[in-house]
Amino acid sequence: MPVAGRHARGPADVLTRLIVSRRYAWLFALVPLMLGGLLLGVVGEVDRDSRAQDNLPDGSASAEAALLLEHLPEREGSTAIVAVTSDQQLPASTLDELAPTLLDLGAIATGDQGPLTVSEDGTAAVAVVPVPDRSVTDPDQVVYDLRTELDELALDGVTLQVTGPAAVRADISKVFEGADLRLLLVTMLVVAVLLVITYRSPVLWIIPLLVVGVADRVAAVGSTHLLAAVDLPWDGTTQGILSVLVFGAGTNYALLLISRYRDELRAHPDRREAMARALPRTAEAVLASATTVIVGLLTLLLSLTPTTRGLGLSCAAGVVVAMIFALVVLPAVLVCFDRWIFWPMRPRVGETQLVDAPSIWRRIGTLVSARPRTVALGTVLALGVLATGALSLQTGLDKTDLFVTEPEAIAAADRLSESFPAGLTNPTTIVTQADPAEVTAAAQQVERVVSARPLGTTDGTTRIEVVFDARAGSAQSETATKELREALADLPTTYVIGNEAEAIDQADGAQRDQRVVMPLILVLVGIALLLLLRSVVASLILAAAVVSTYAASMGASWLLFRSVFDFPAVDNTVALFAFLFLVALGVDYSIFLLTRAWEETEQAGVRKGMIRALAATGGVITSAGILLAAVFAALGVLPLVVLAQLGTVICIGVLLDTLVVRTLLVPATAQILGDRFWWPRRIPSTPTPTEPPSVLHHERSTR
Repeated sequence: MPVAGRHARGPADVLTRLIVSRRYAWLFALVPLMLGGLLLGVVGEVDRDSRAQDNLPDGSASAEAALLLEHLPEREGSTAIVAVTSDQQLPASTLDELAPTLLDLGAIATGDQGPLTVSEDGTAAVAVVPVPDRSVTDPDQVVYDLRTELDELALDGVTLQVTGPAAVRADISKVFEGADLRLLLVTMLVVAVLLVITYRSPVLWIIPLLVVGVADRVAAVGSTHLLAAVDLPWDGTTQGILSVLVFGAGTNYALLLISRYRDELRAHPDRREAMARALPRTAEAVLASATTVIVGLLTLLLSLTPTTRGLGLSCAAGVVVAMIFALVVLPAVLVCFDRWIFWPMRPRVGETQLVDAPSIWRRIGTLVSARPRTVALGTVLALGVLATGALSLQTGLDKTDLFVTEPEAIAAADRLSESFPAGLTNPTTIVTQADPAEVTAAAQQVERVVSARPLGTTDGTTRIEVVFDARAGSAQSETATKELREALADLPTTYVIGNEAEAIDQADGAQRDQRVVMPLILVLVGIALLLLLRSVVASLILAAAVVSTYAASMGASWLLFRSVFDFPAVDNTVALFAFLFLVALGVDYSIFLLTRAWEETEQAGVRKGMIRALAATGGVITSAGILLAAVFAALGVLPLVVLAQLGTVICIGVLLDTLVVRTLLVPATAQILGDRFWWPRRIPSTPTPTEPPSVLHHERSTR
């Protein structure tokens, strides 16, 4: 958003004039905020029923089977399994007492024993309760009601729990009940505390928090309508990551603008003049940063998984909203108030500006310039040591490992696996249009298959339930699933589905996405850096730095997951999402530094300009990085392992980018290379003015 003088005013100049003008600033401030609130009250978010194939890679066996089942005229629902367990043998009188109640609750009669099937050791029994499809009733509520009814029985020495596929899905759904509000409140609290600490003002923090808060809600509503319009799915994870991203990016942009505005207030008595100078300079870095993030997010549209494509589009739209609110609404709101808004640290005309003030960041820059090779080598070695932790990285979380706190469905399944075949509570399903008898016979030949029985045929499509003797999520269960698929490979229109099959397909899809999307992200971010910096060398250095940061953060996170949290593996989606956010967001801080460094280079040369830029931006960029890291760490309030893992990796990576790469590595490299750092960009031989002409007064276009 460059600002021109009176002889060369472009659209950006006109817009800047309007945003900061005494006549129109309040319109730019109040209208978007009021319109945002009105839209939230009138429009609201779009509700959407999830589909089985939303989280499955396009073209996978699981996705094809889900589509086949979805188009049946009479879709069958899922099942819940009532687990009756005890430390001792279950008394016959207890089973006789339970049978009528279970039948009343909808359990299926399985033979002479009524609805209950008792284990060989006599300490456990199960009853199968059909759960209707969502088109008939809410399957999650059926599970909740079933648990409530069973809790009222209160049998001494007997534990009654509900597990099975329907119960697992219900427990996953319960995770997100109120999750959006909980995450939003935690995120707002984290942002508010860090803004108060950063600004050291009891008043100023309210303005960016209000502006970004409205932007977040506008993004949440707008994204659901956008995804619905293009028929892309979303879920609780999408909304959670979107909210964190909008708050993180929006607050980062706000910190950068307010820091530059405060600095300009030290040089200009008129606050509107100060904002007119601060806004275009900030806009250059923010536009570059936001464009990099948006381009990176849009690469997710190439993913095979529908929810991943929805996440990419949703978050890209969210960053656009955050950028607009930060560059249009926030400056307009700020100029509506005088300097007292900064109380008690009100900037006064004549105070030393950040670039010339003695600070810890200037001292760090001086130390780096004294031993640049030592600093560069030390930081590269440190990042390399952290990256070695990723060499033993394990990927692939089963649905039984998704929760930070073990829910009832998982606990009951684990207990039943001690008395029944391990796969009983989480059976695999064959969906086929071939001869059911032939398919069943082929399935029974697989080594770990305990039983295979047809569940019924609808419109030529048969479902066959298969039980393994291996626990769901184990290596044996994965092997059995692959062997079952191989045994049925020659049969027409025959698919193997279930938790294990879905996990295999999702892992394959994630690997394909990583091969395609991750290199593309890096290439596009590199191109964006090249267009922004107009320097091949600087762009290559930043691209290499963010990749090193990603590897180091993955290695450090994996060591933390194994030694502290005891996570068995990293979810398949974490590597791709972490790479995207760390490359796109992590490079922001170097962009903020280098845009200011070029500004100072025109005055003081490369080496001194880098020290001056570090002194000017060190405080605000560090605050922005810590805030973004804390906001992503807030994902841990949701009891899902995948979000806790993603938040941890991004938190560590952003801190490394902020405190190591931007503070030490990039300045040290610039000191080593000198003018070559900006090659092929031409370094001015004579100083040029660093301040643009006023947009509020009729001044000459050059001084």
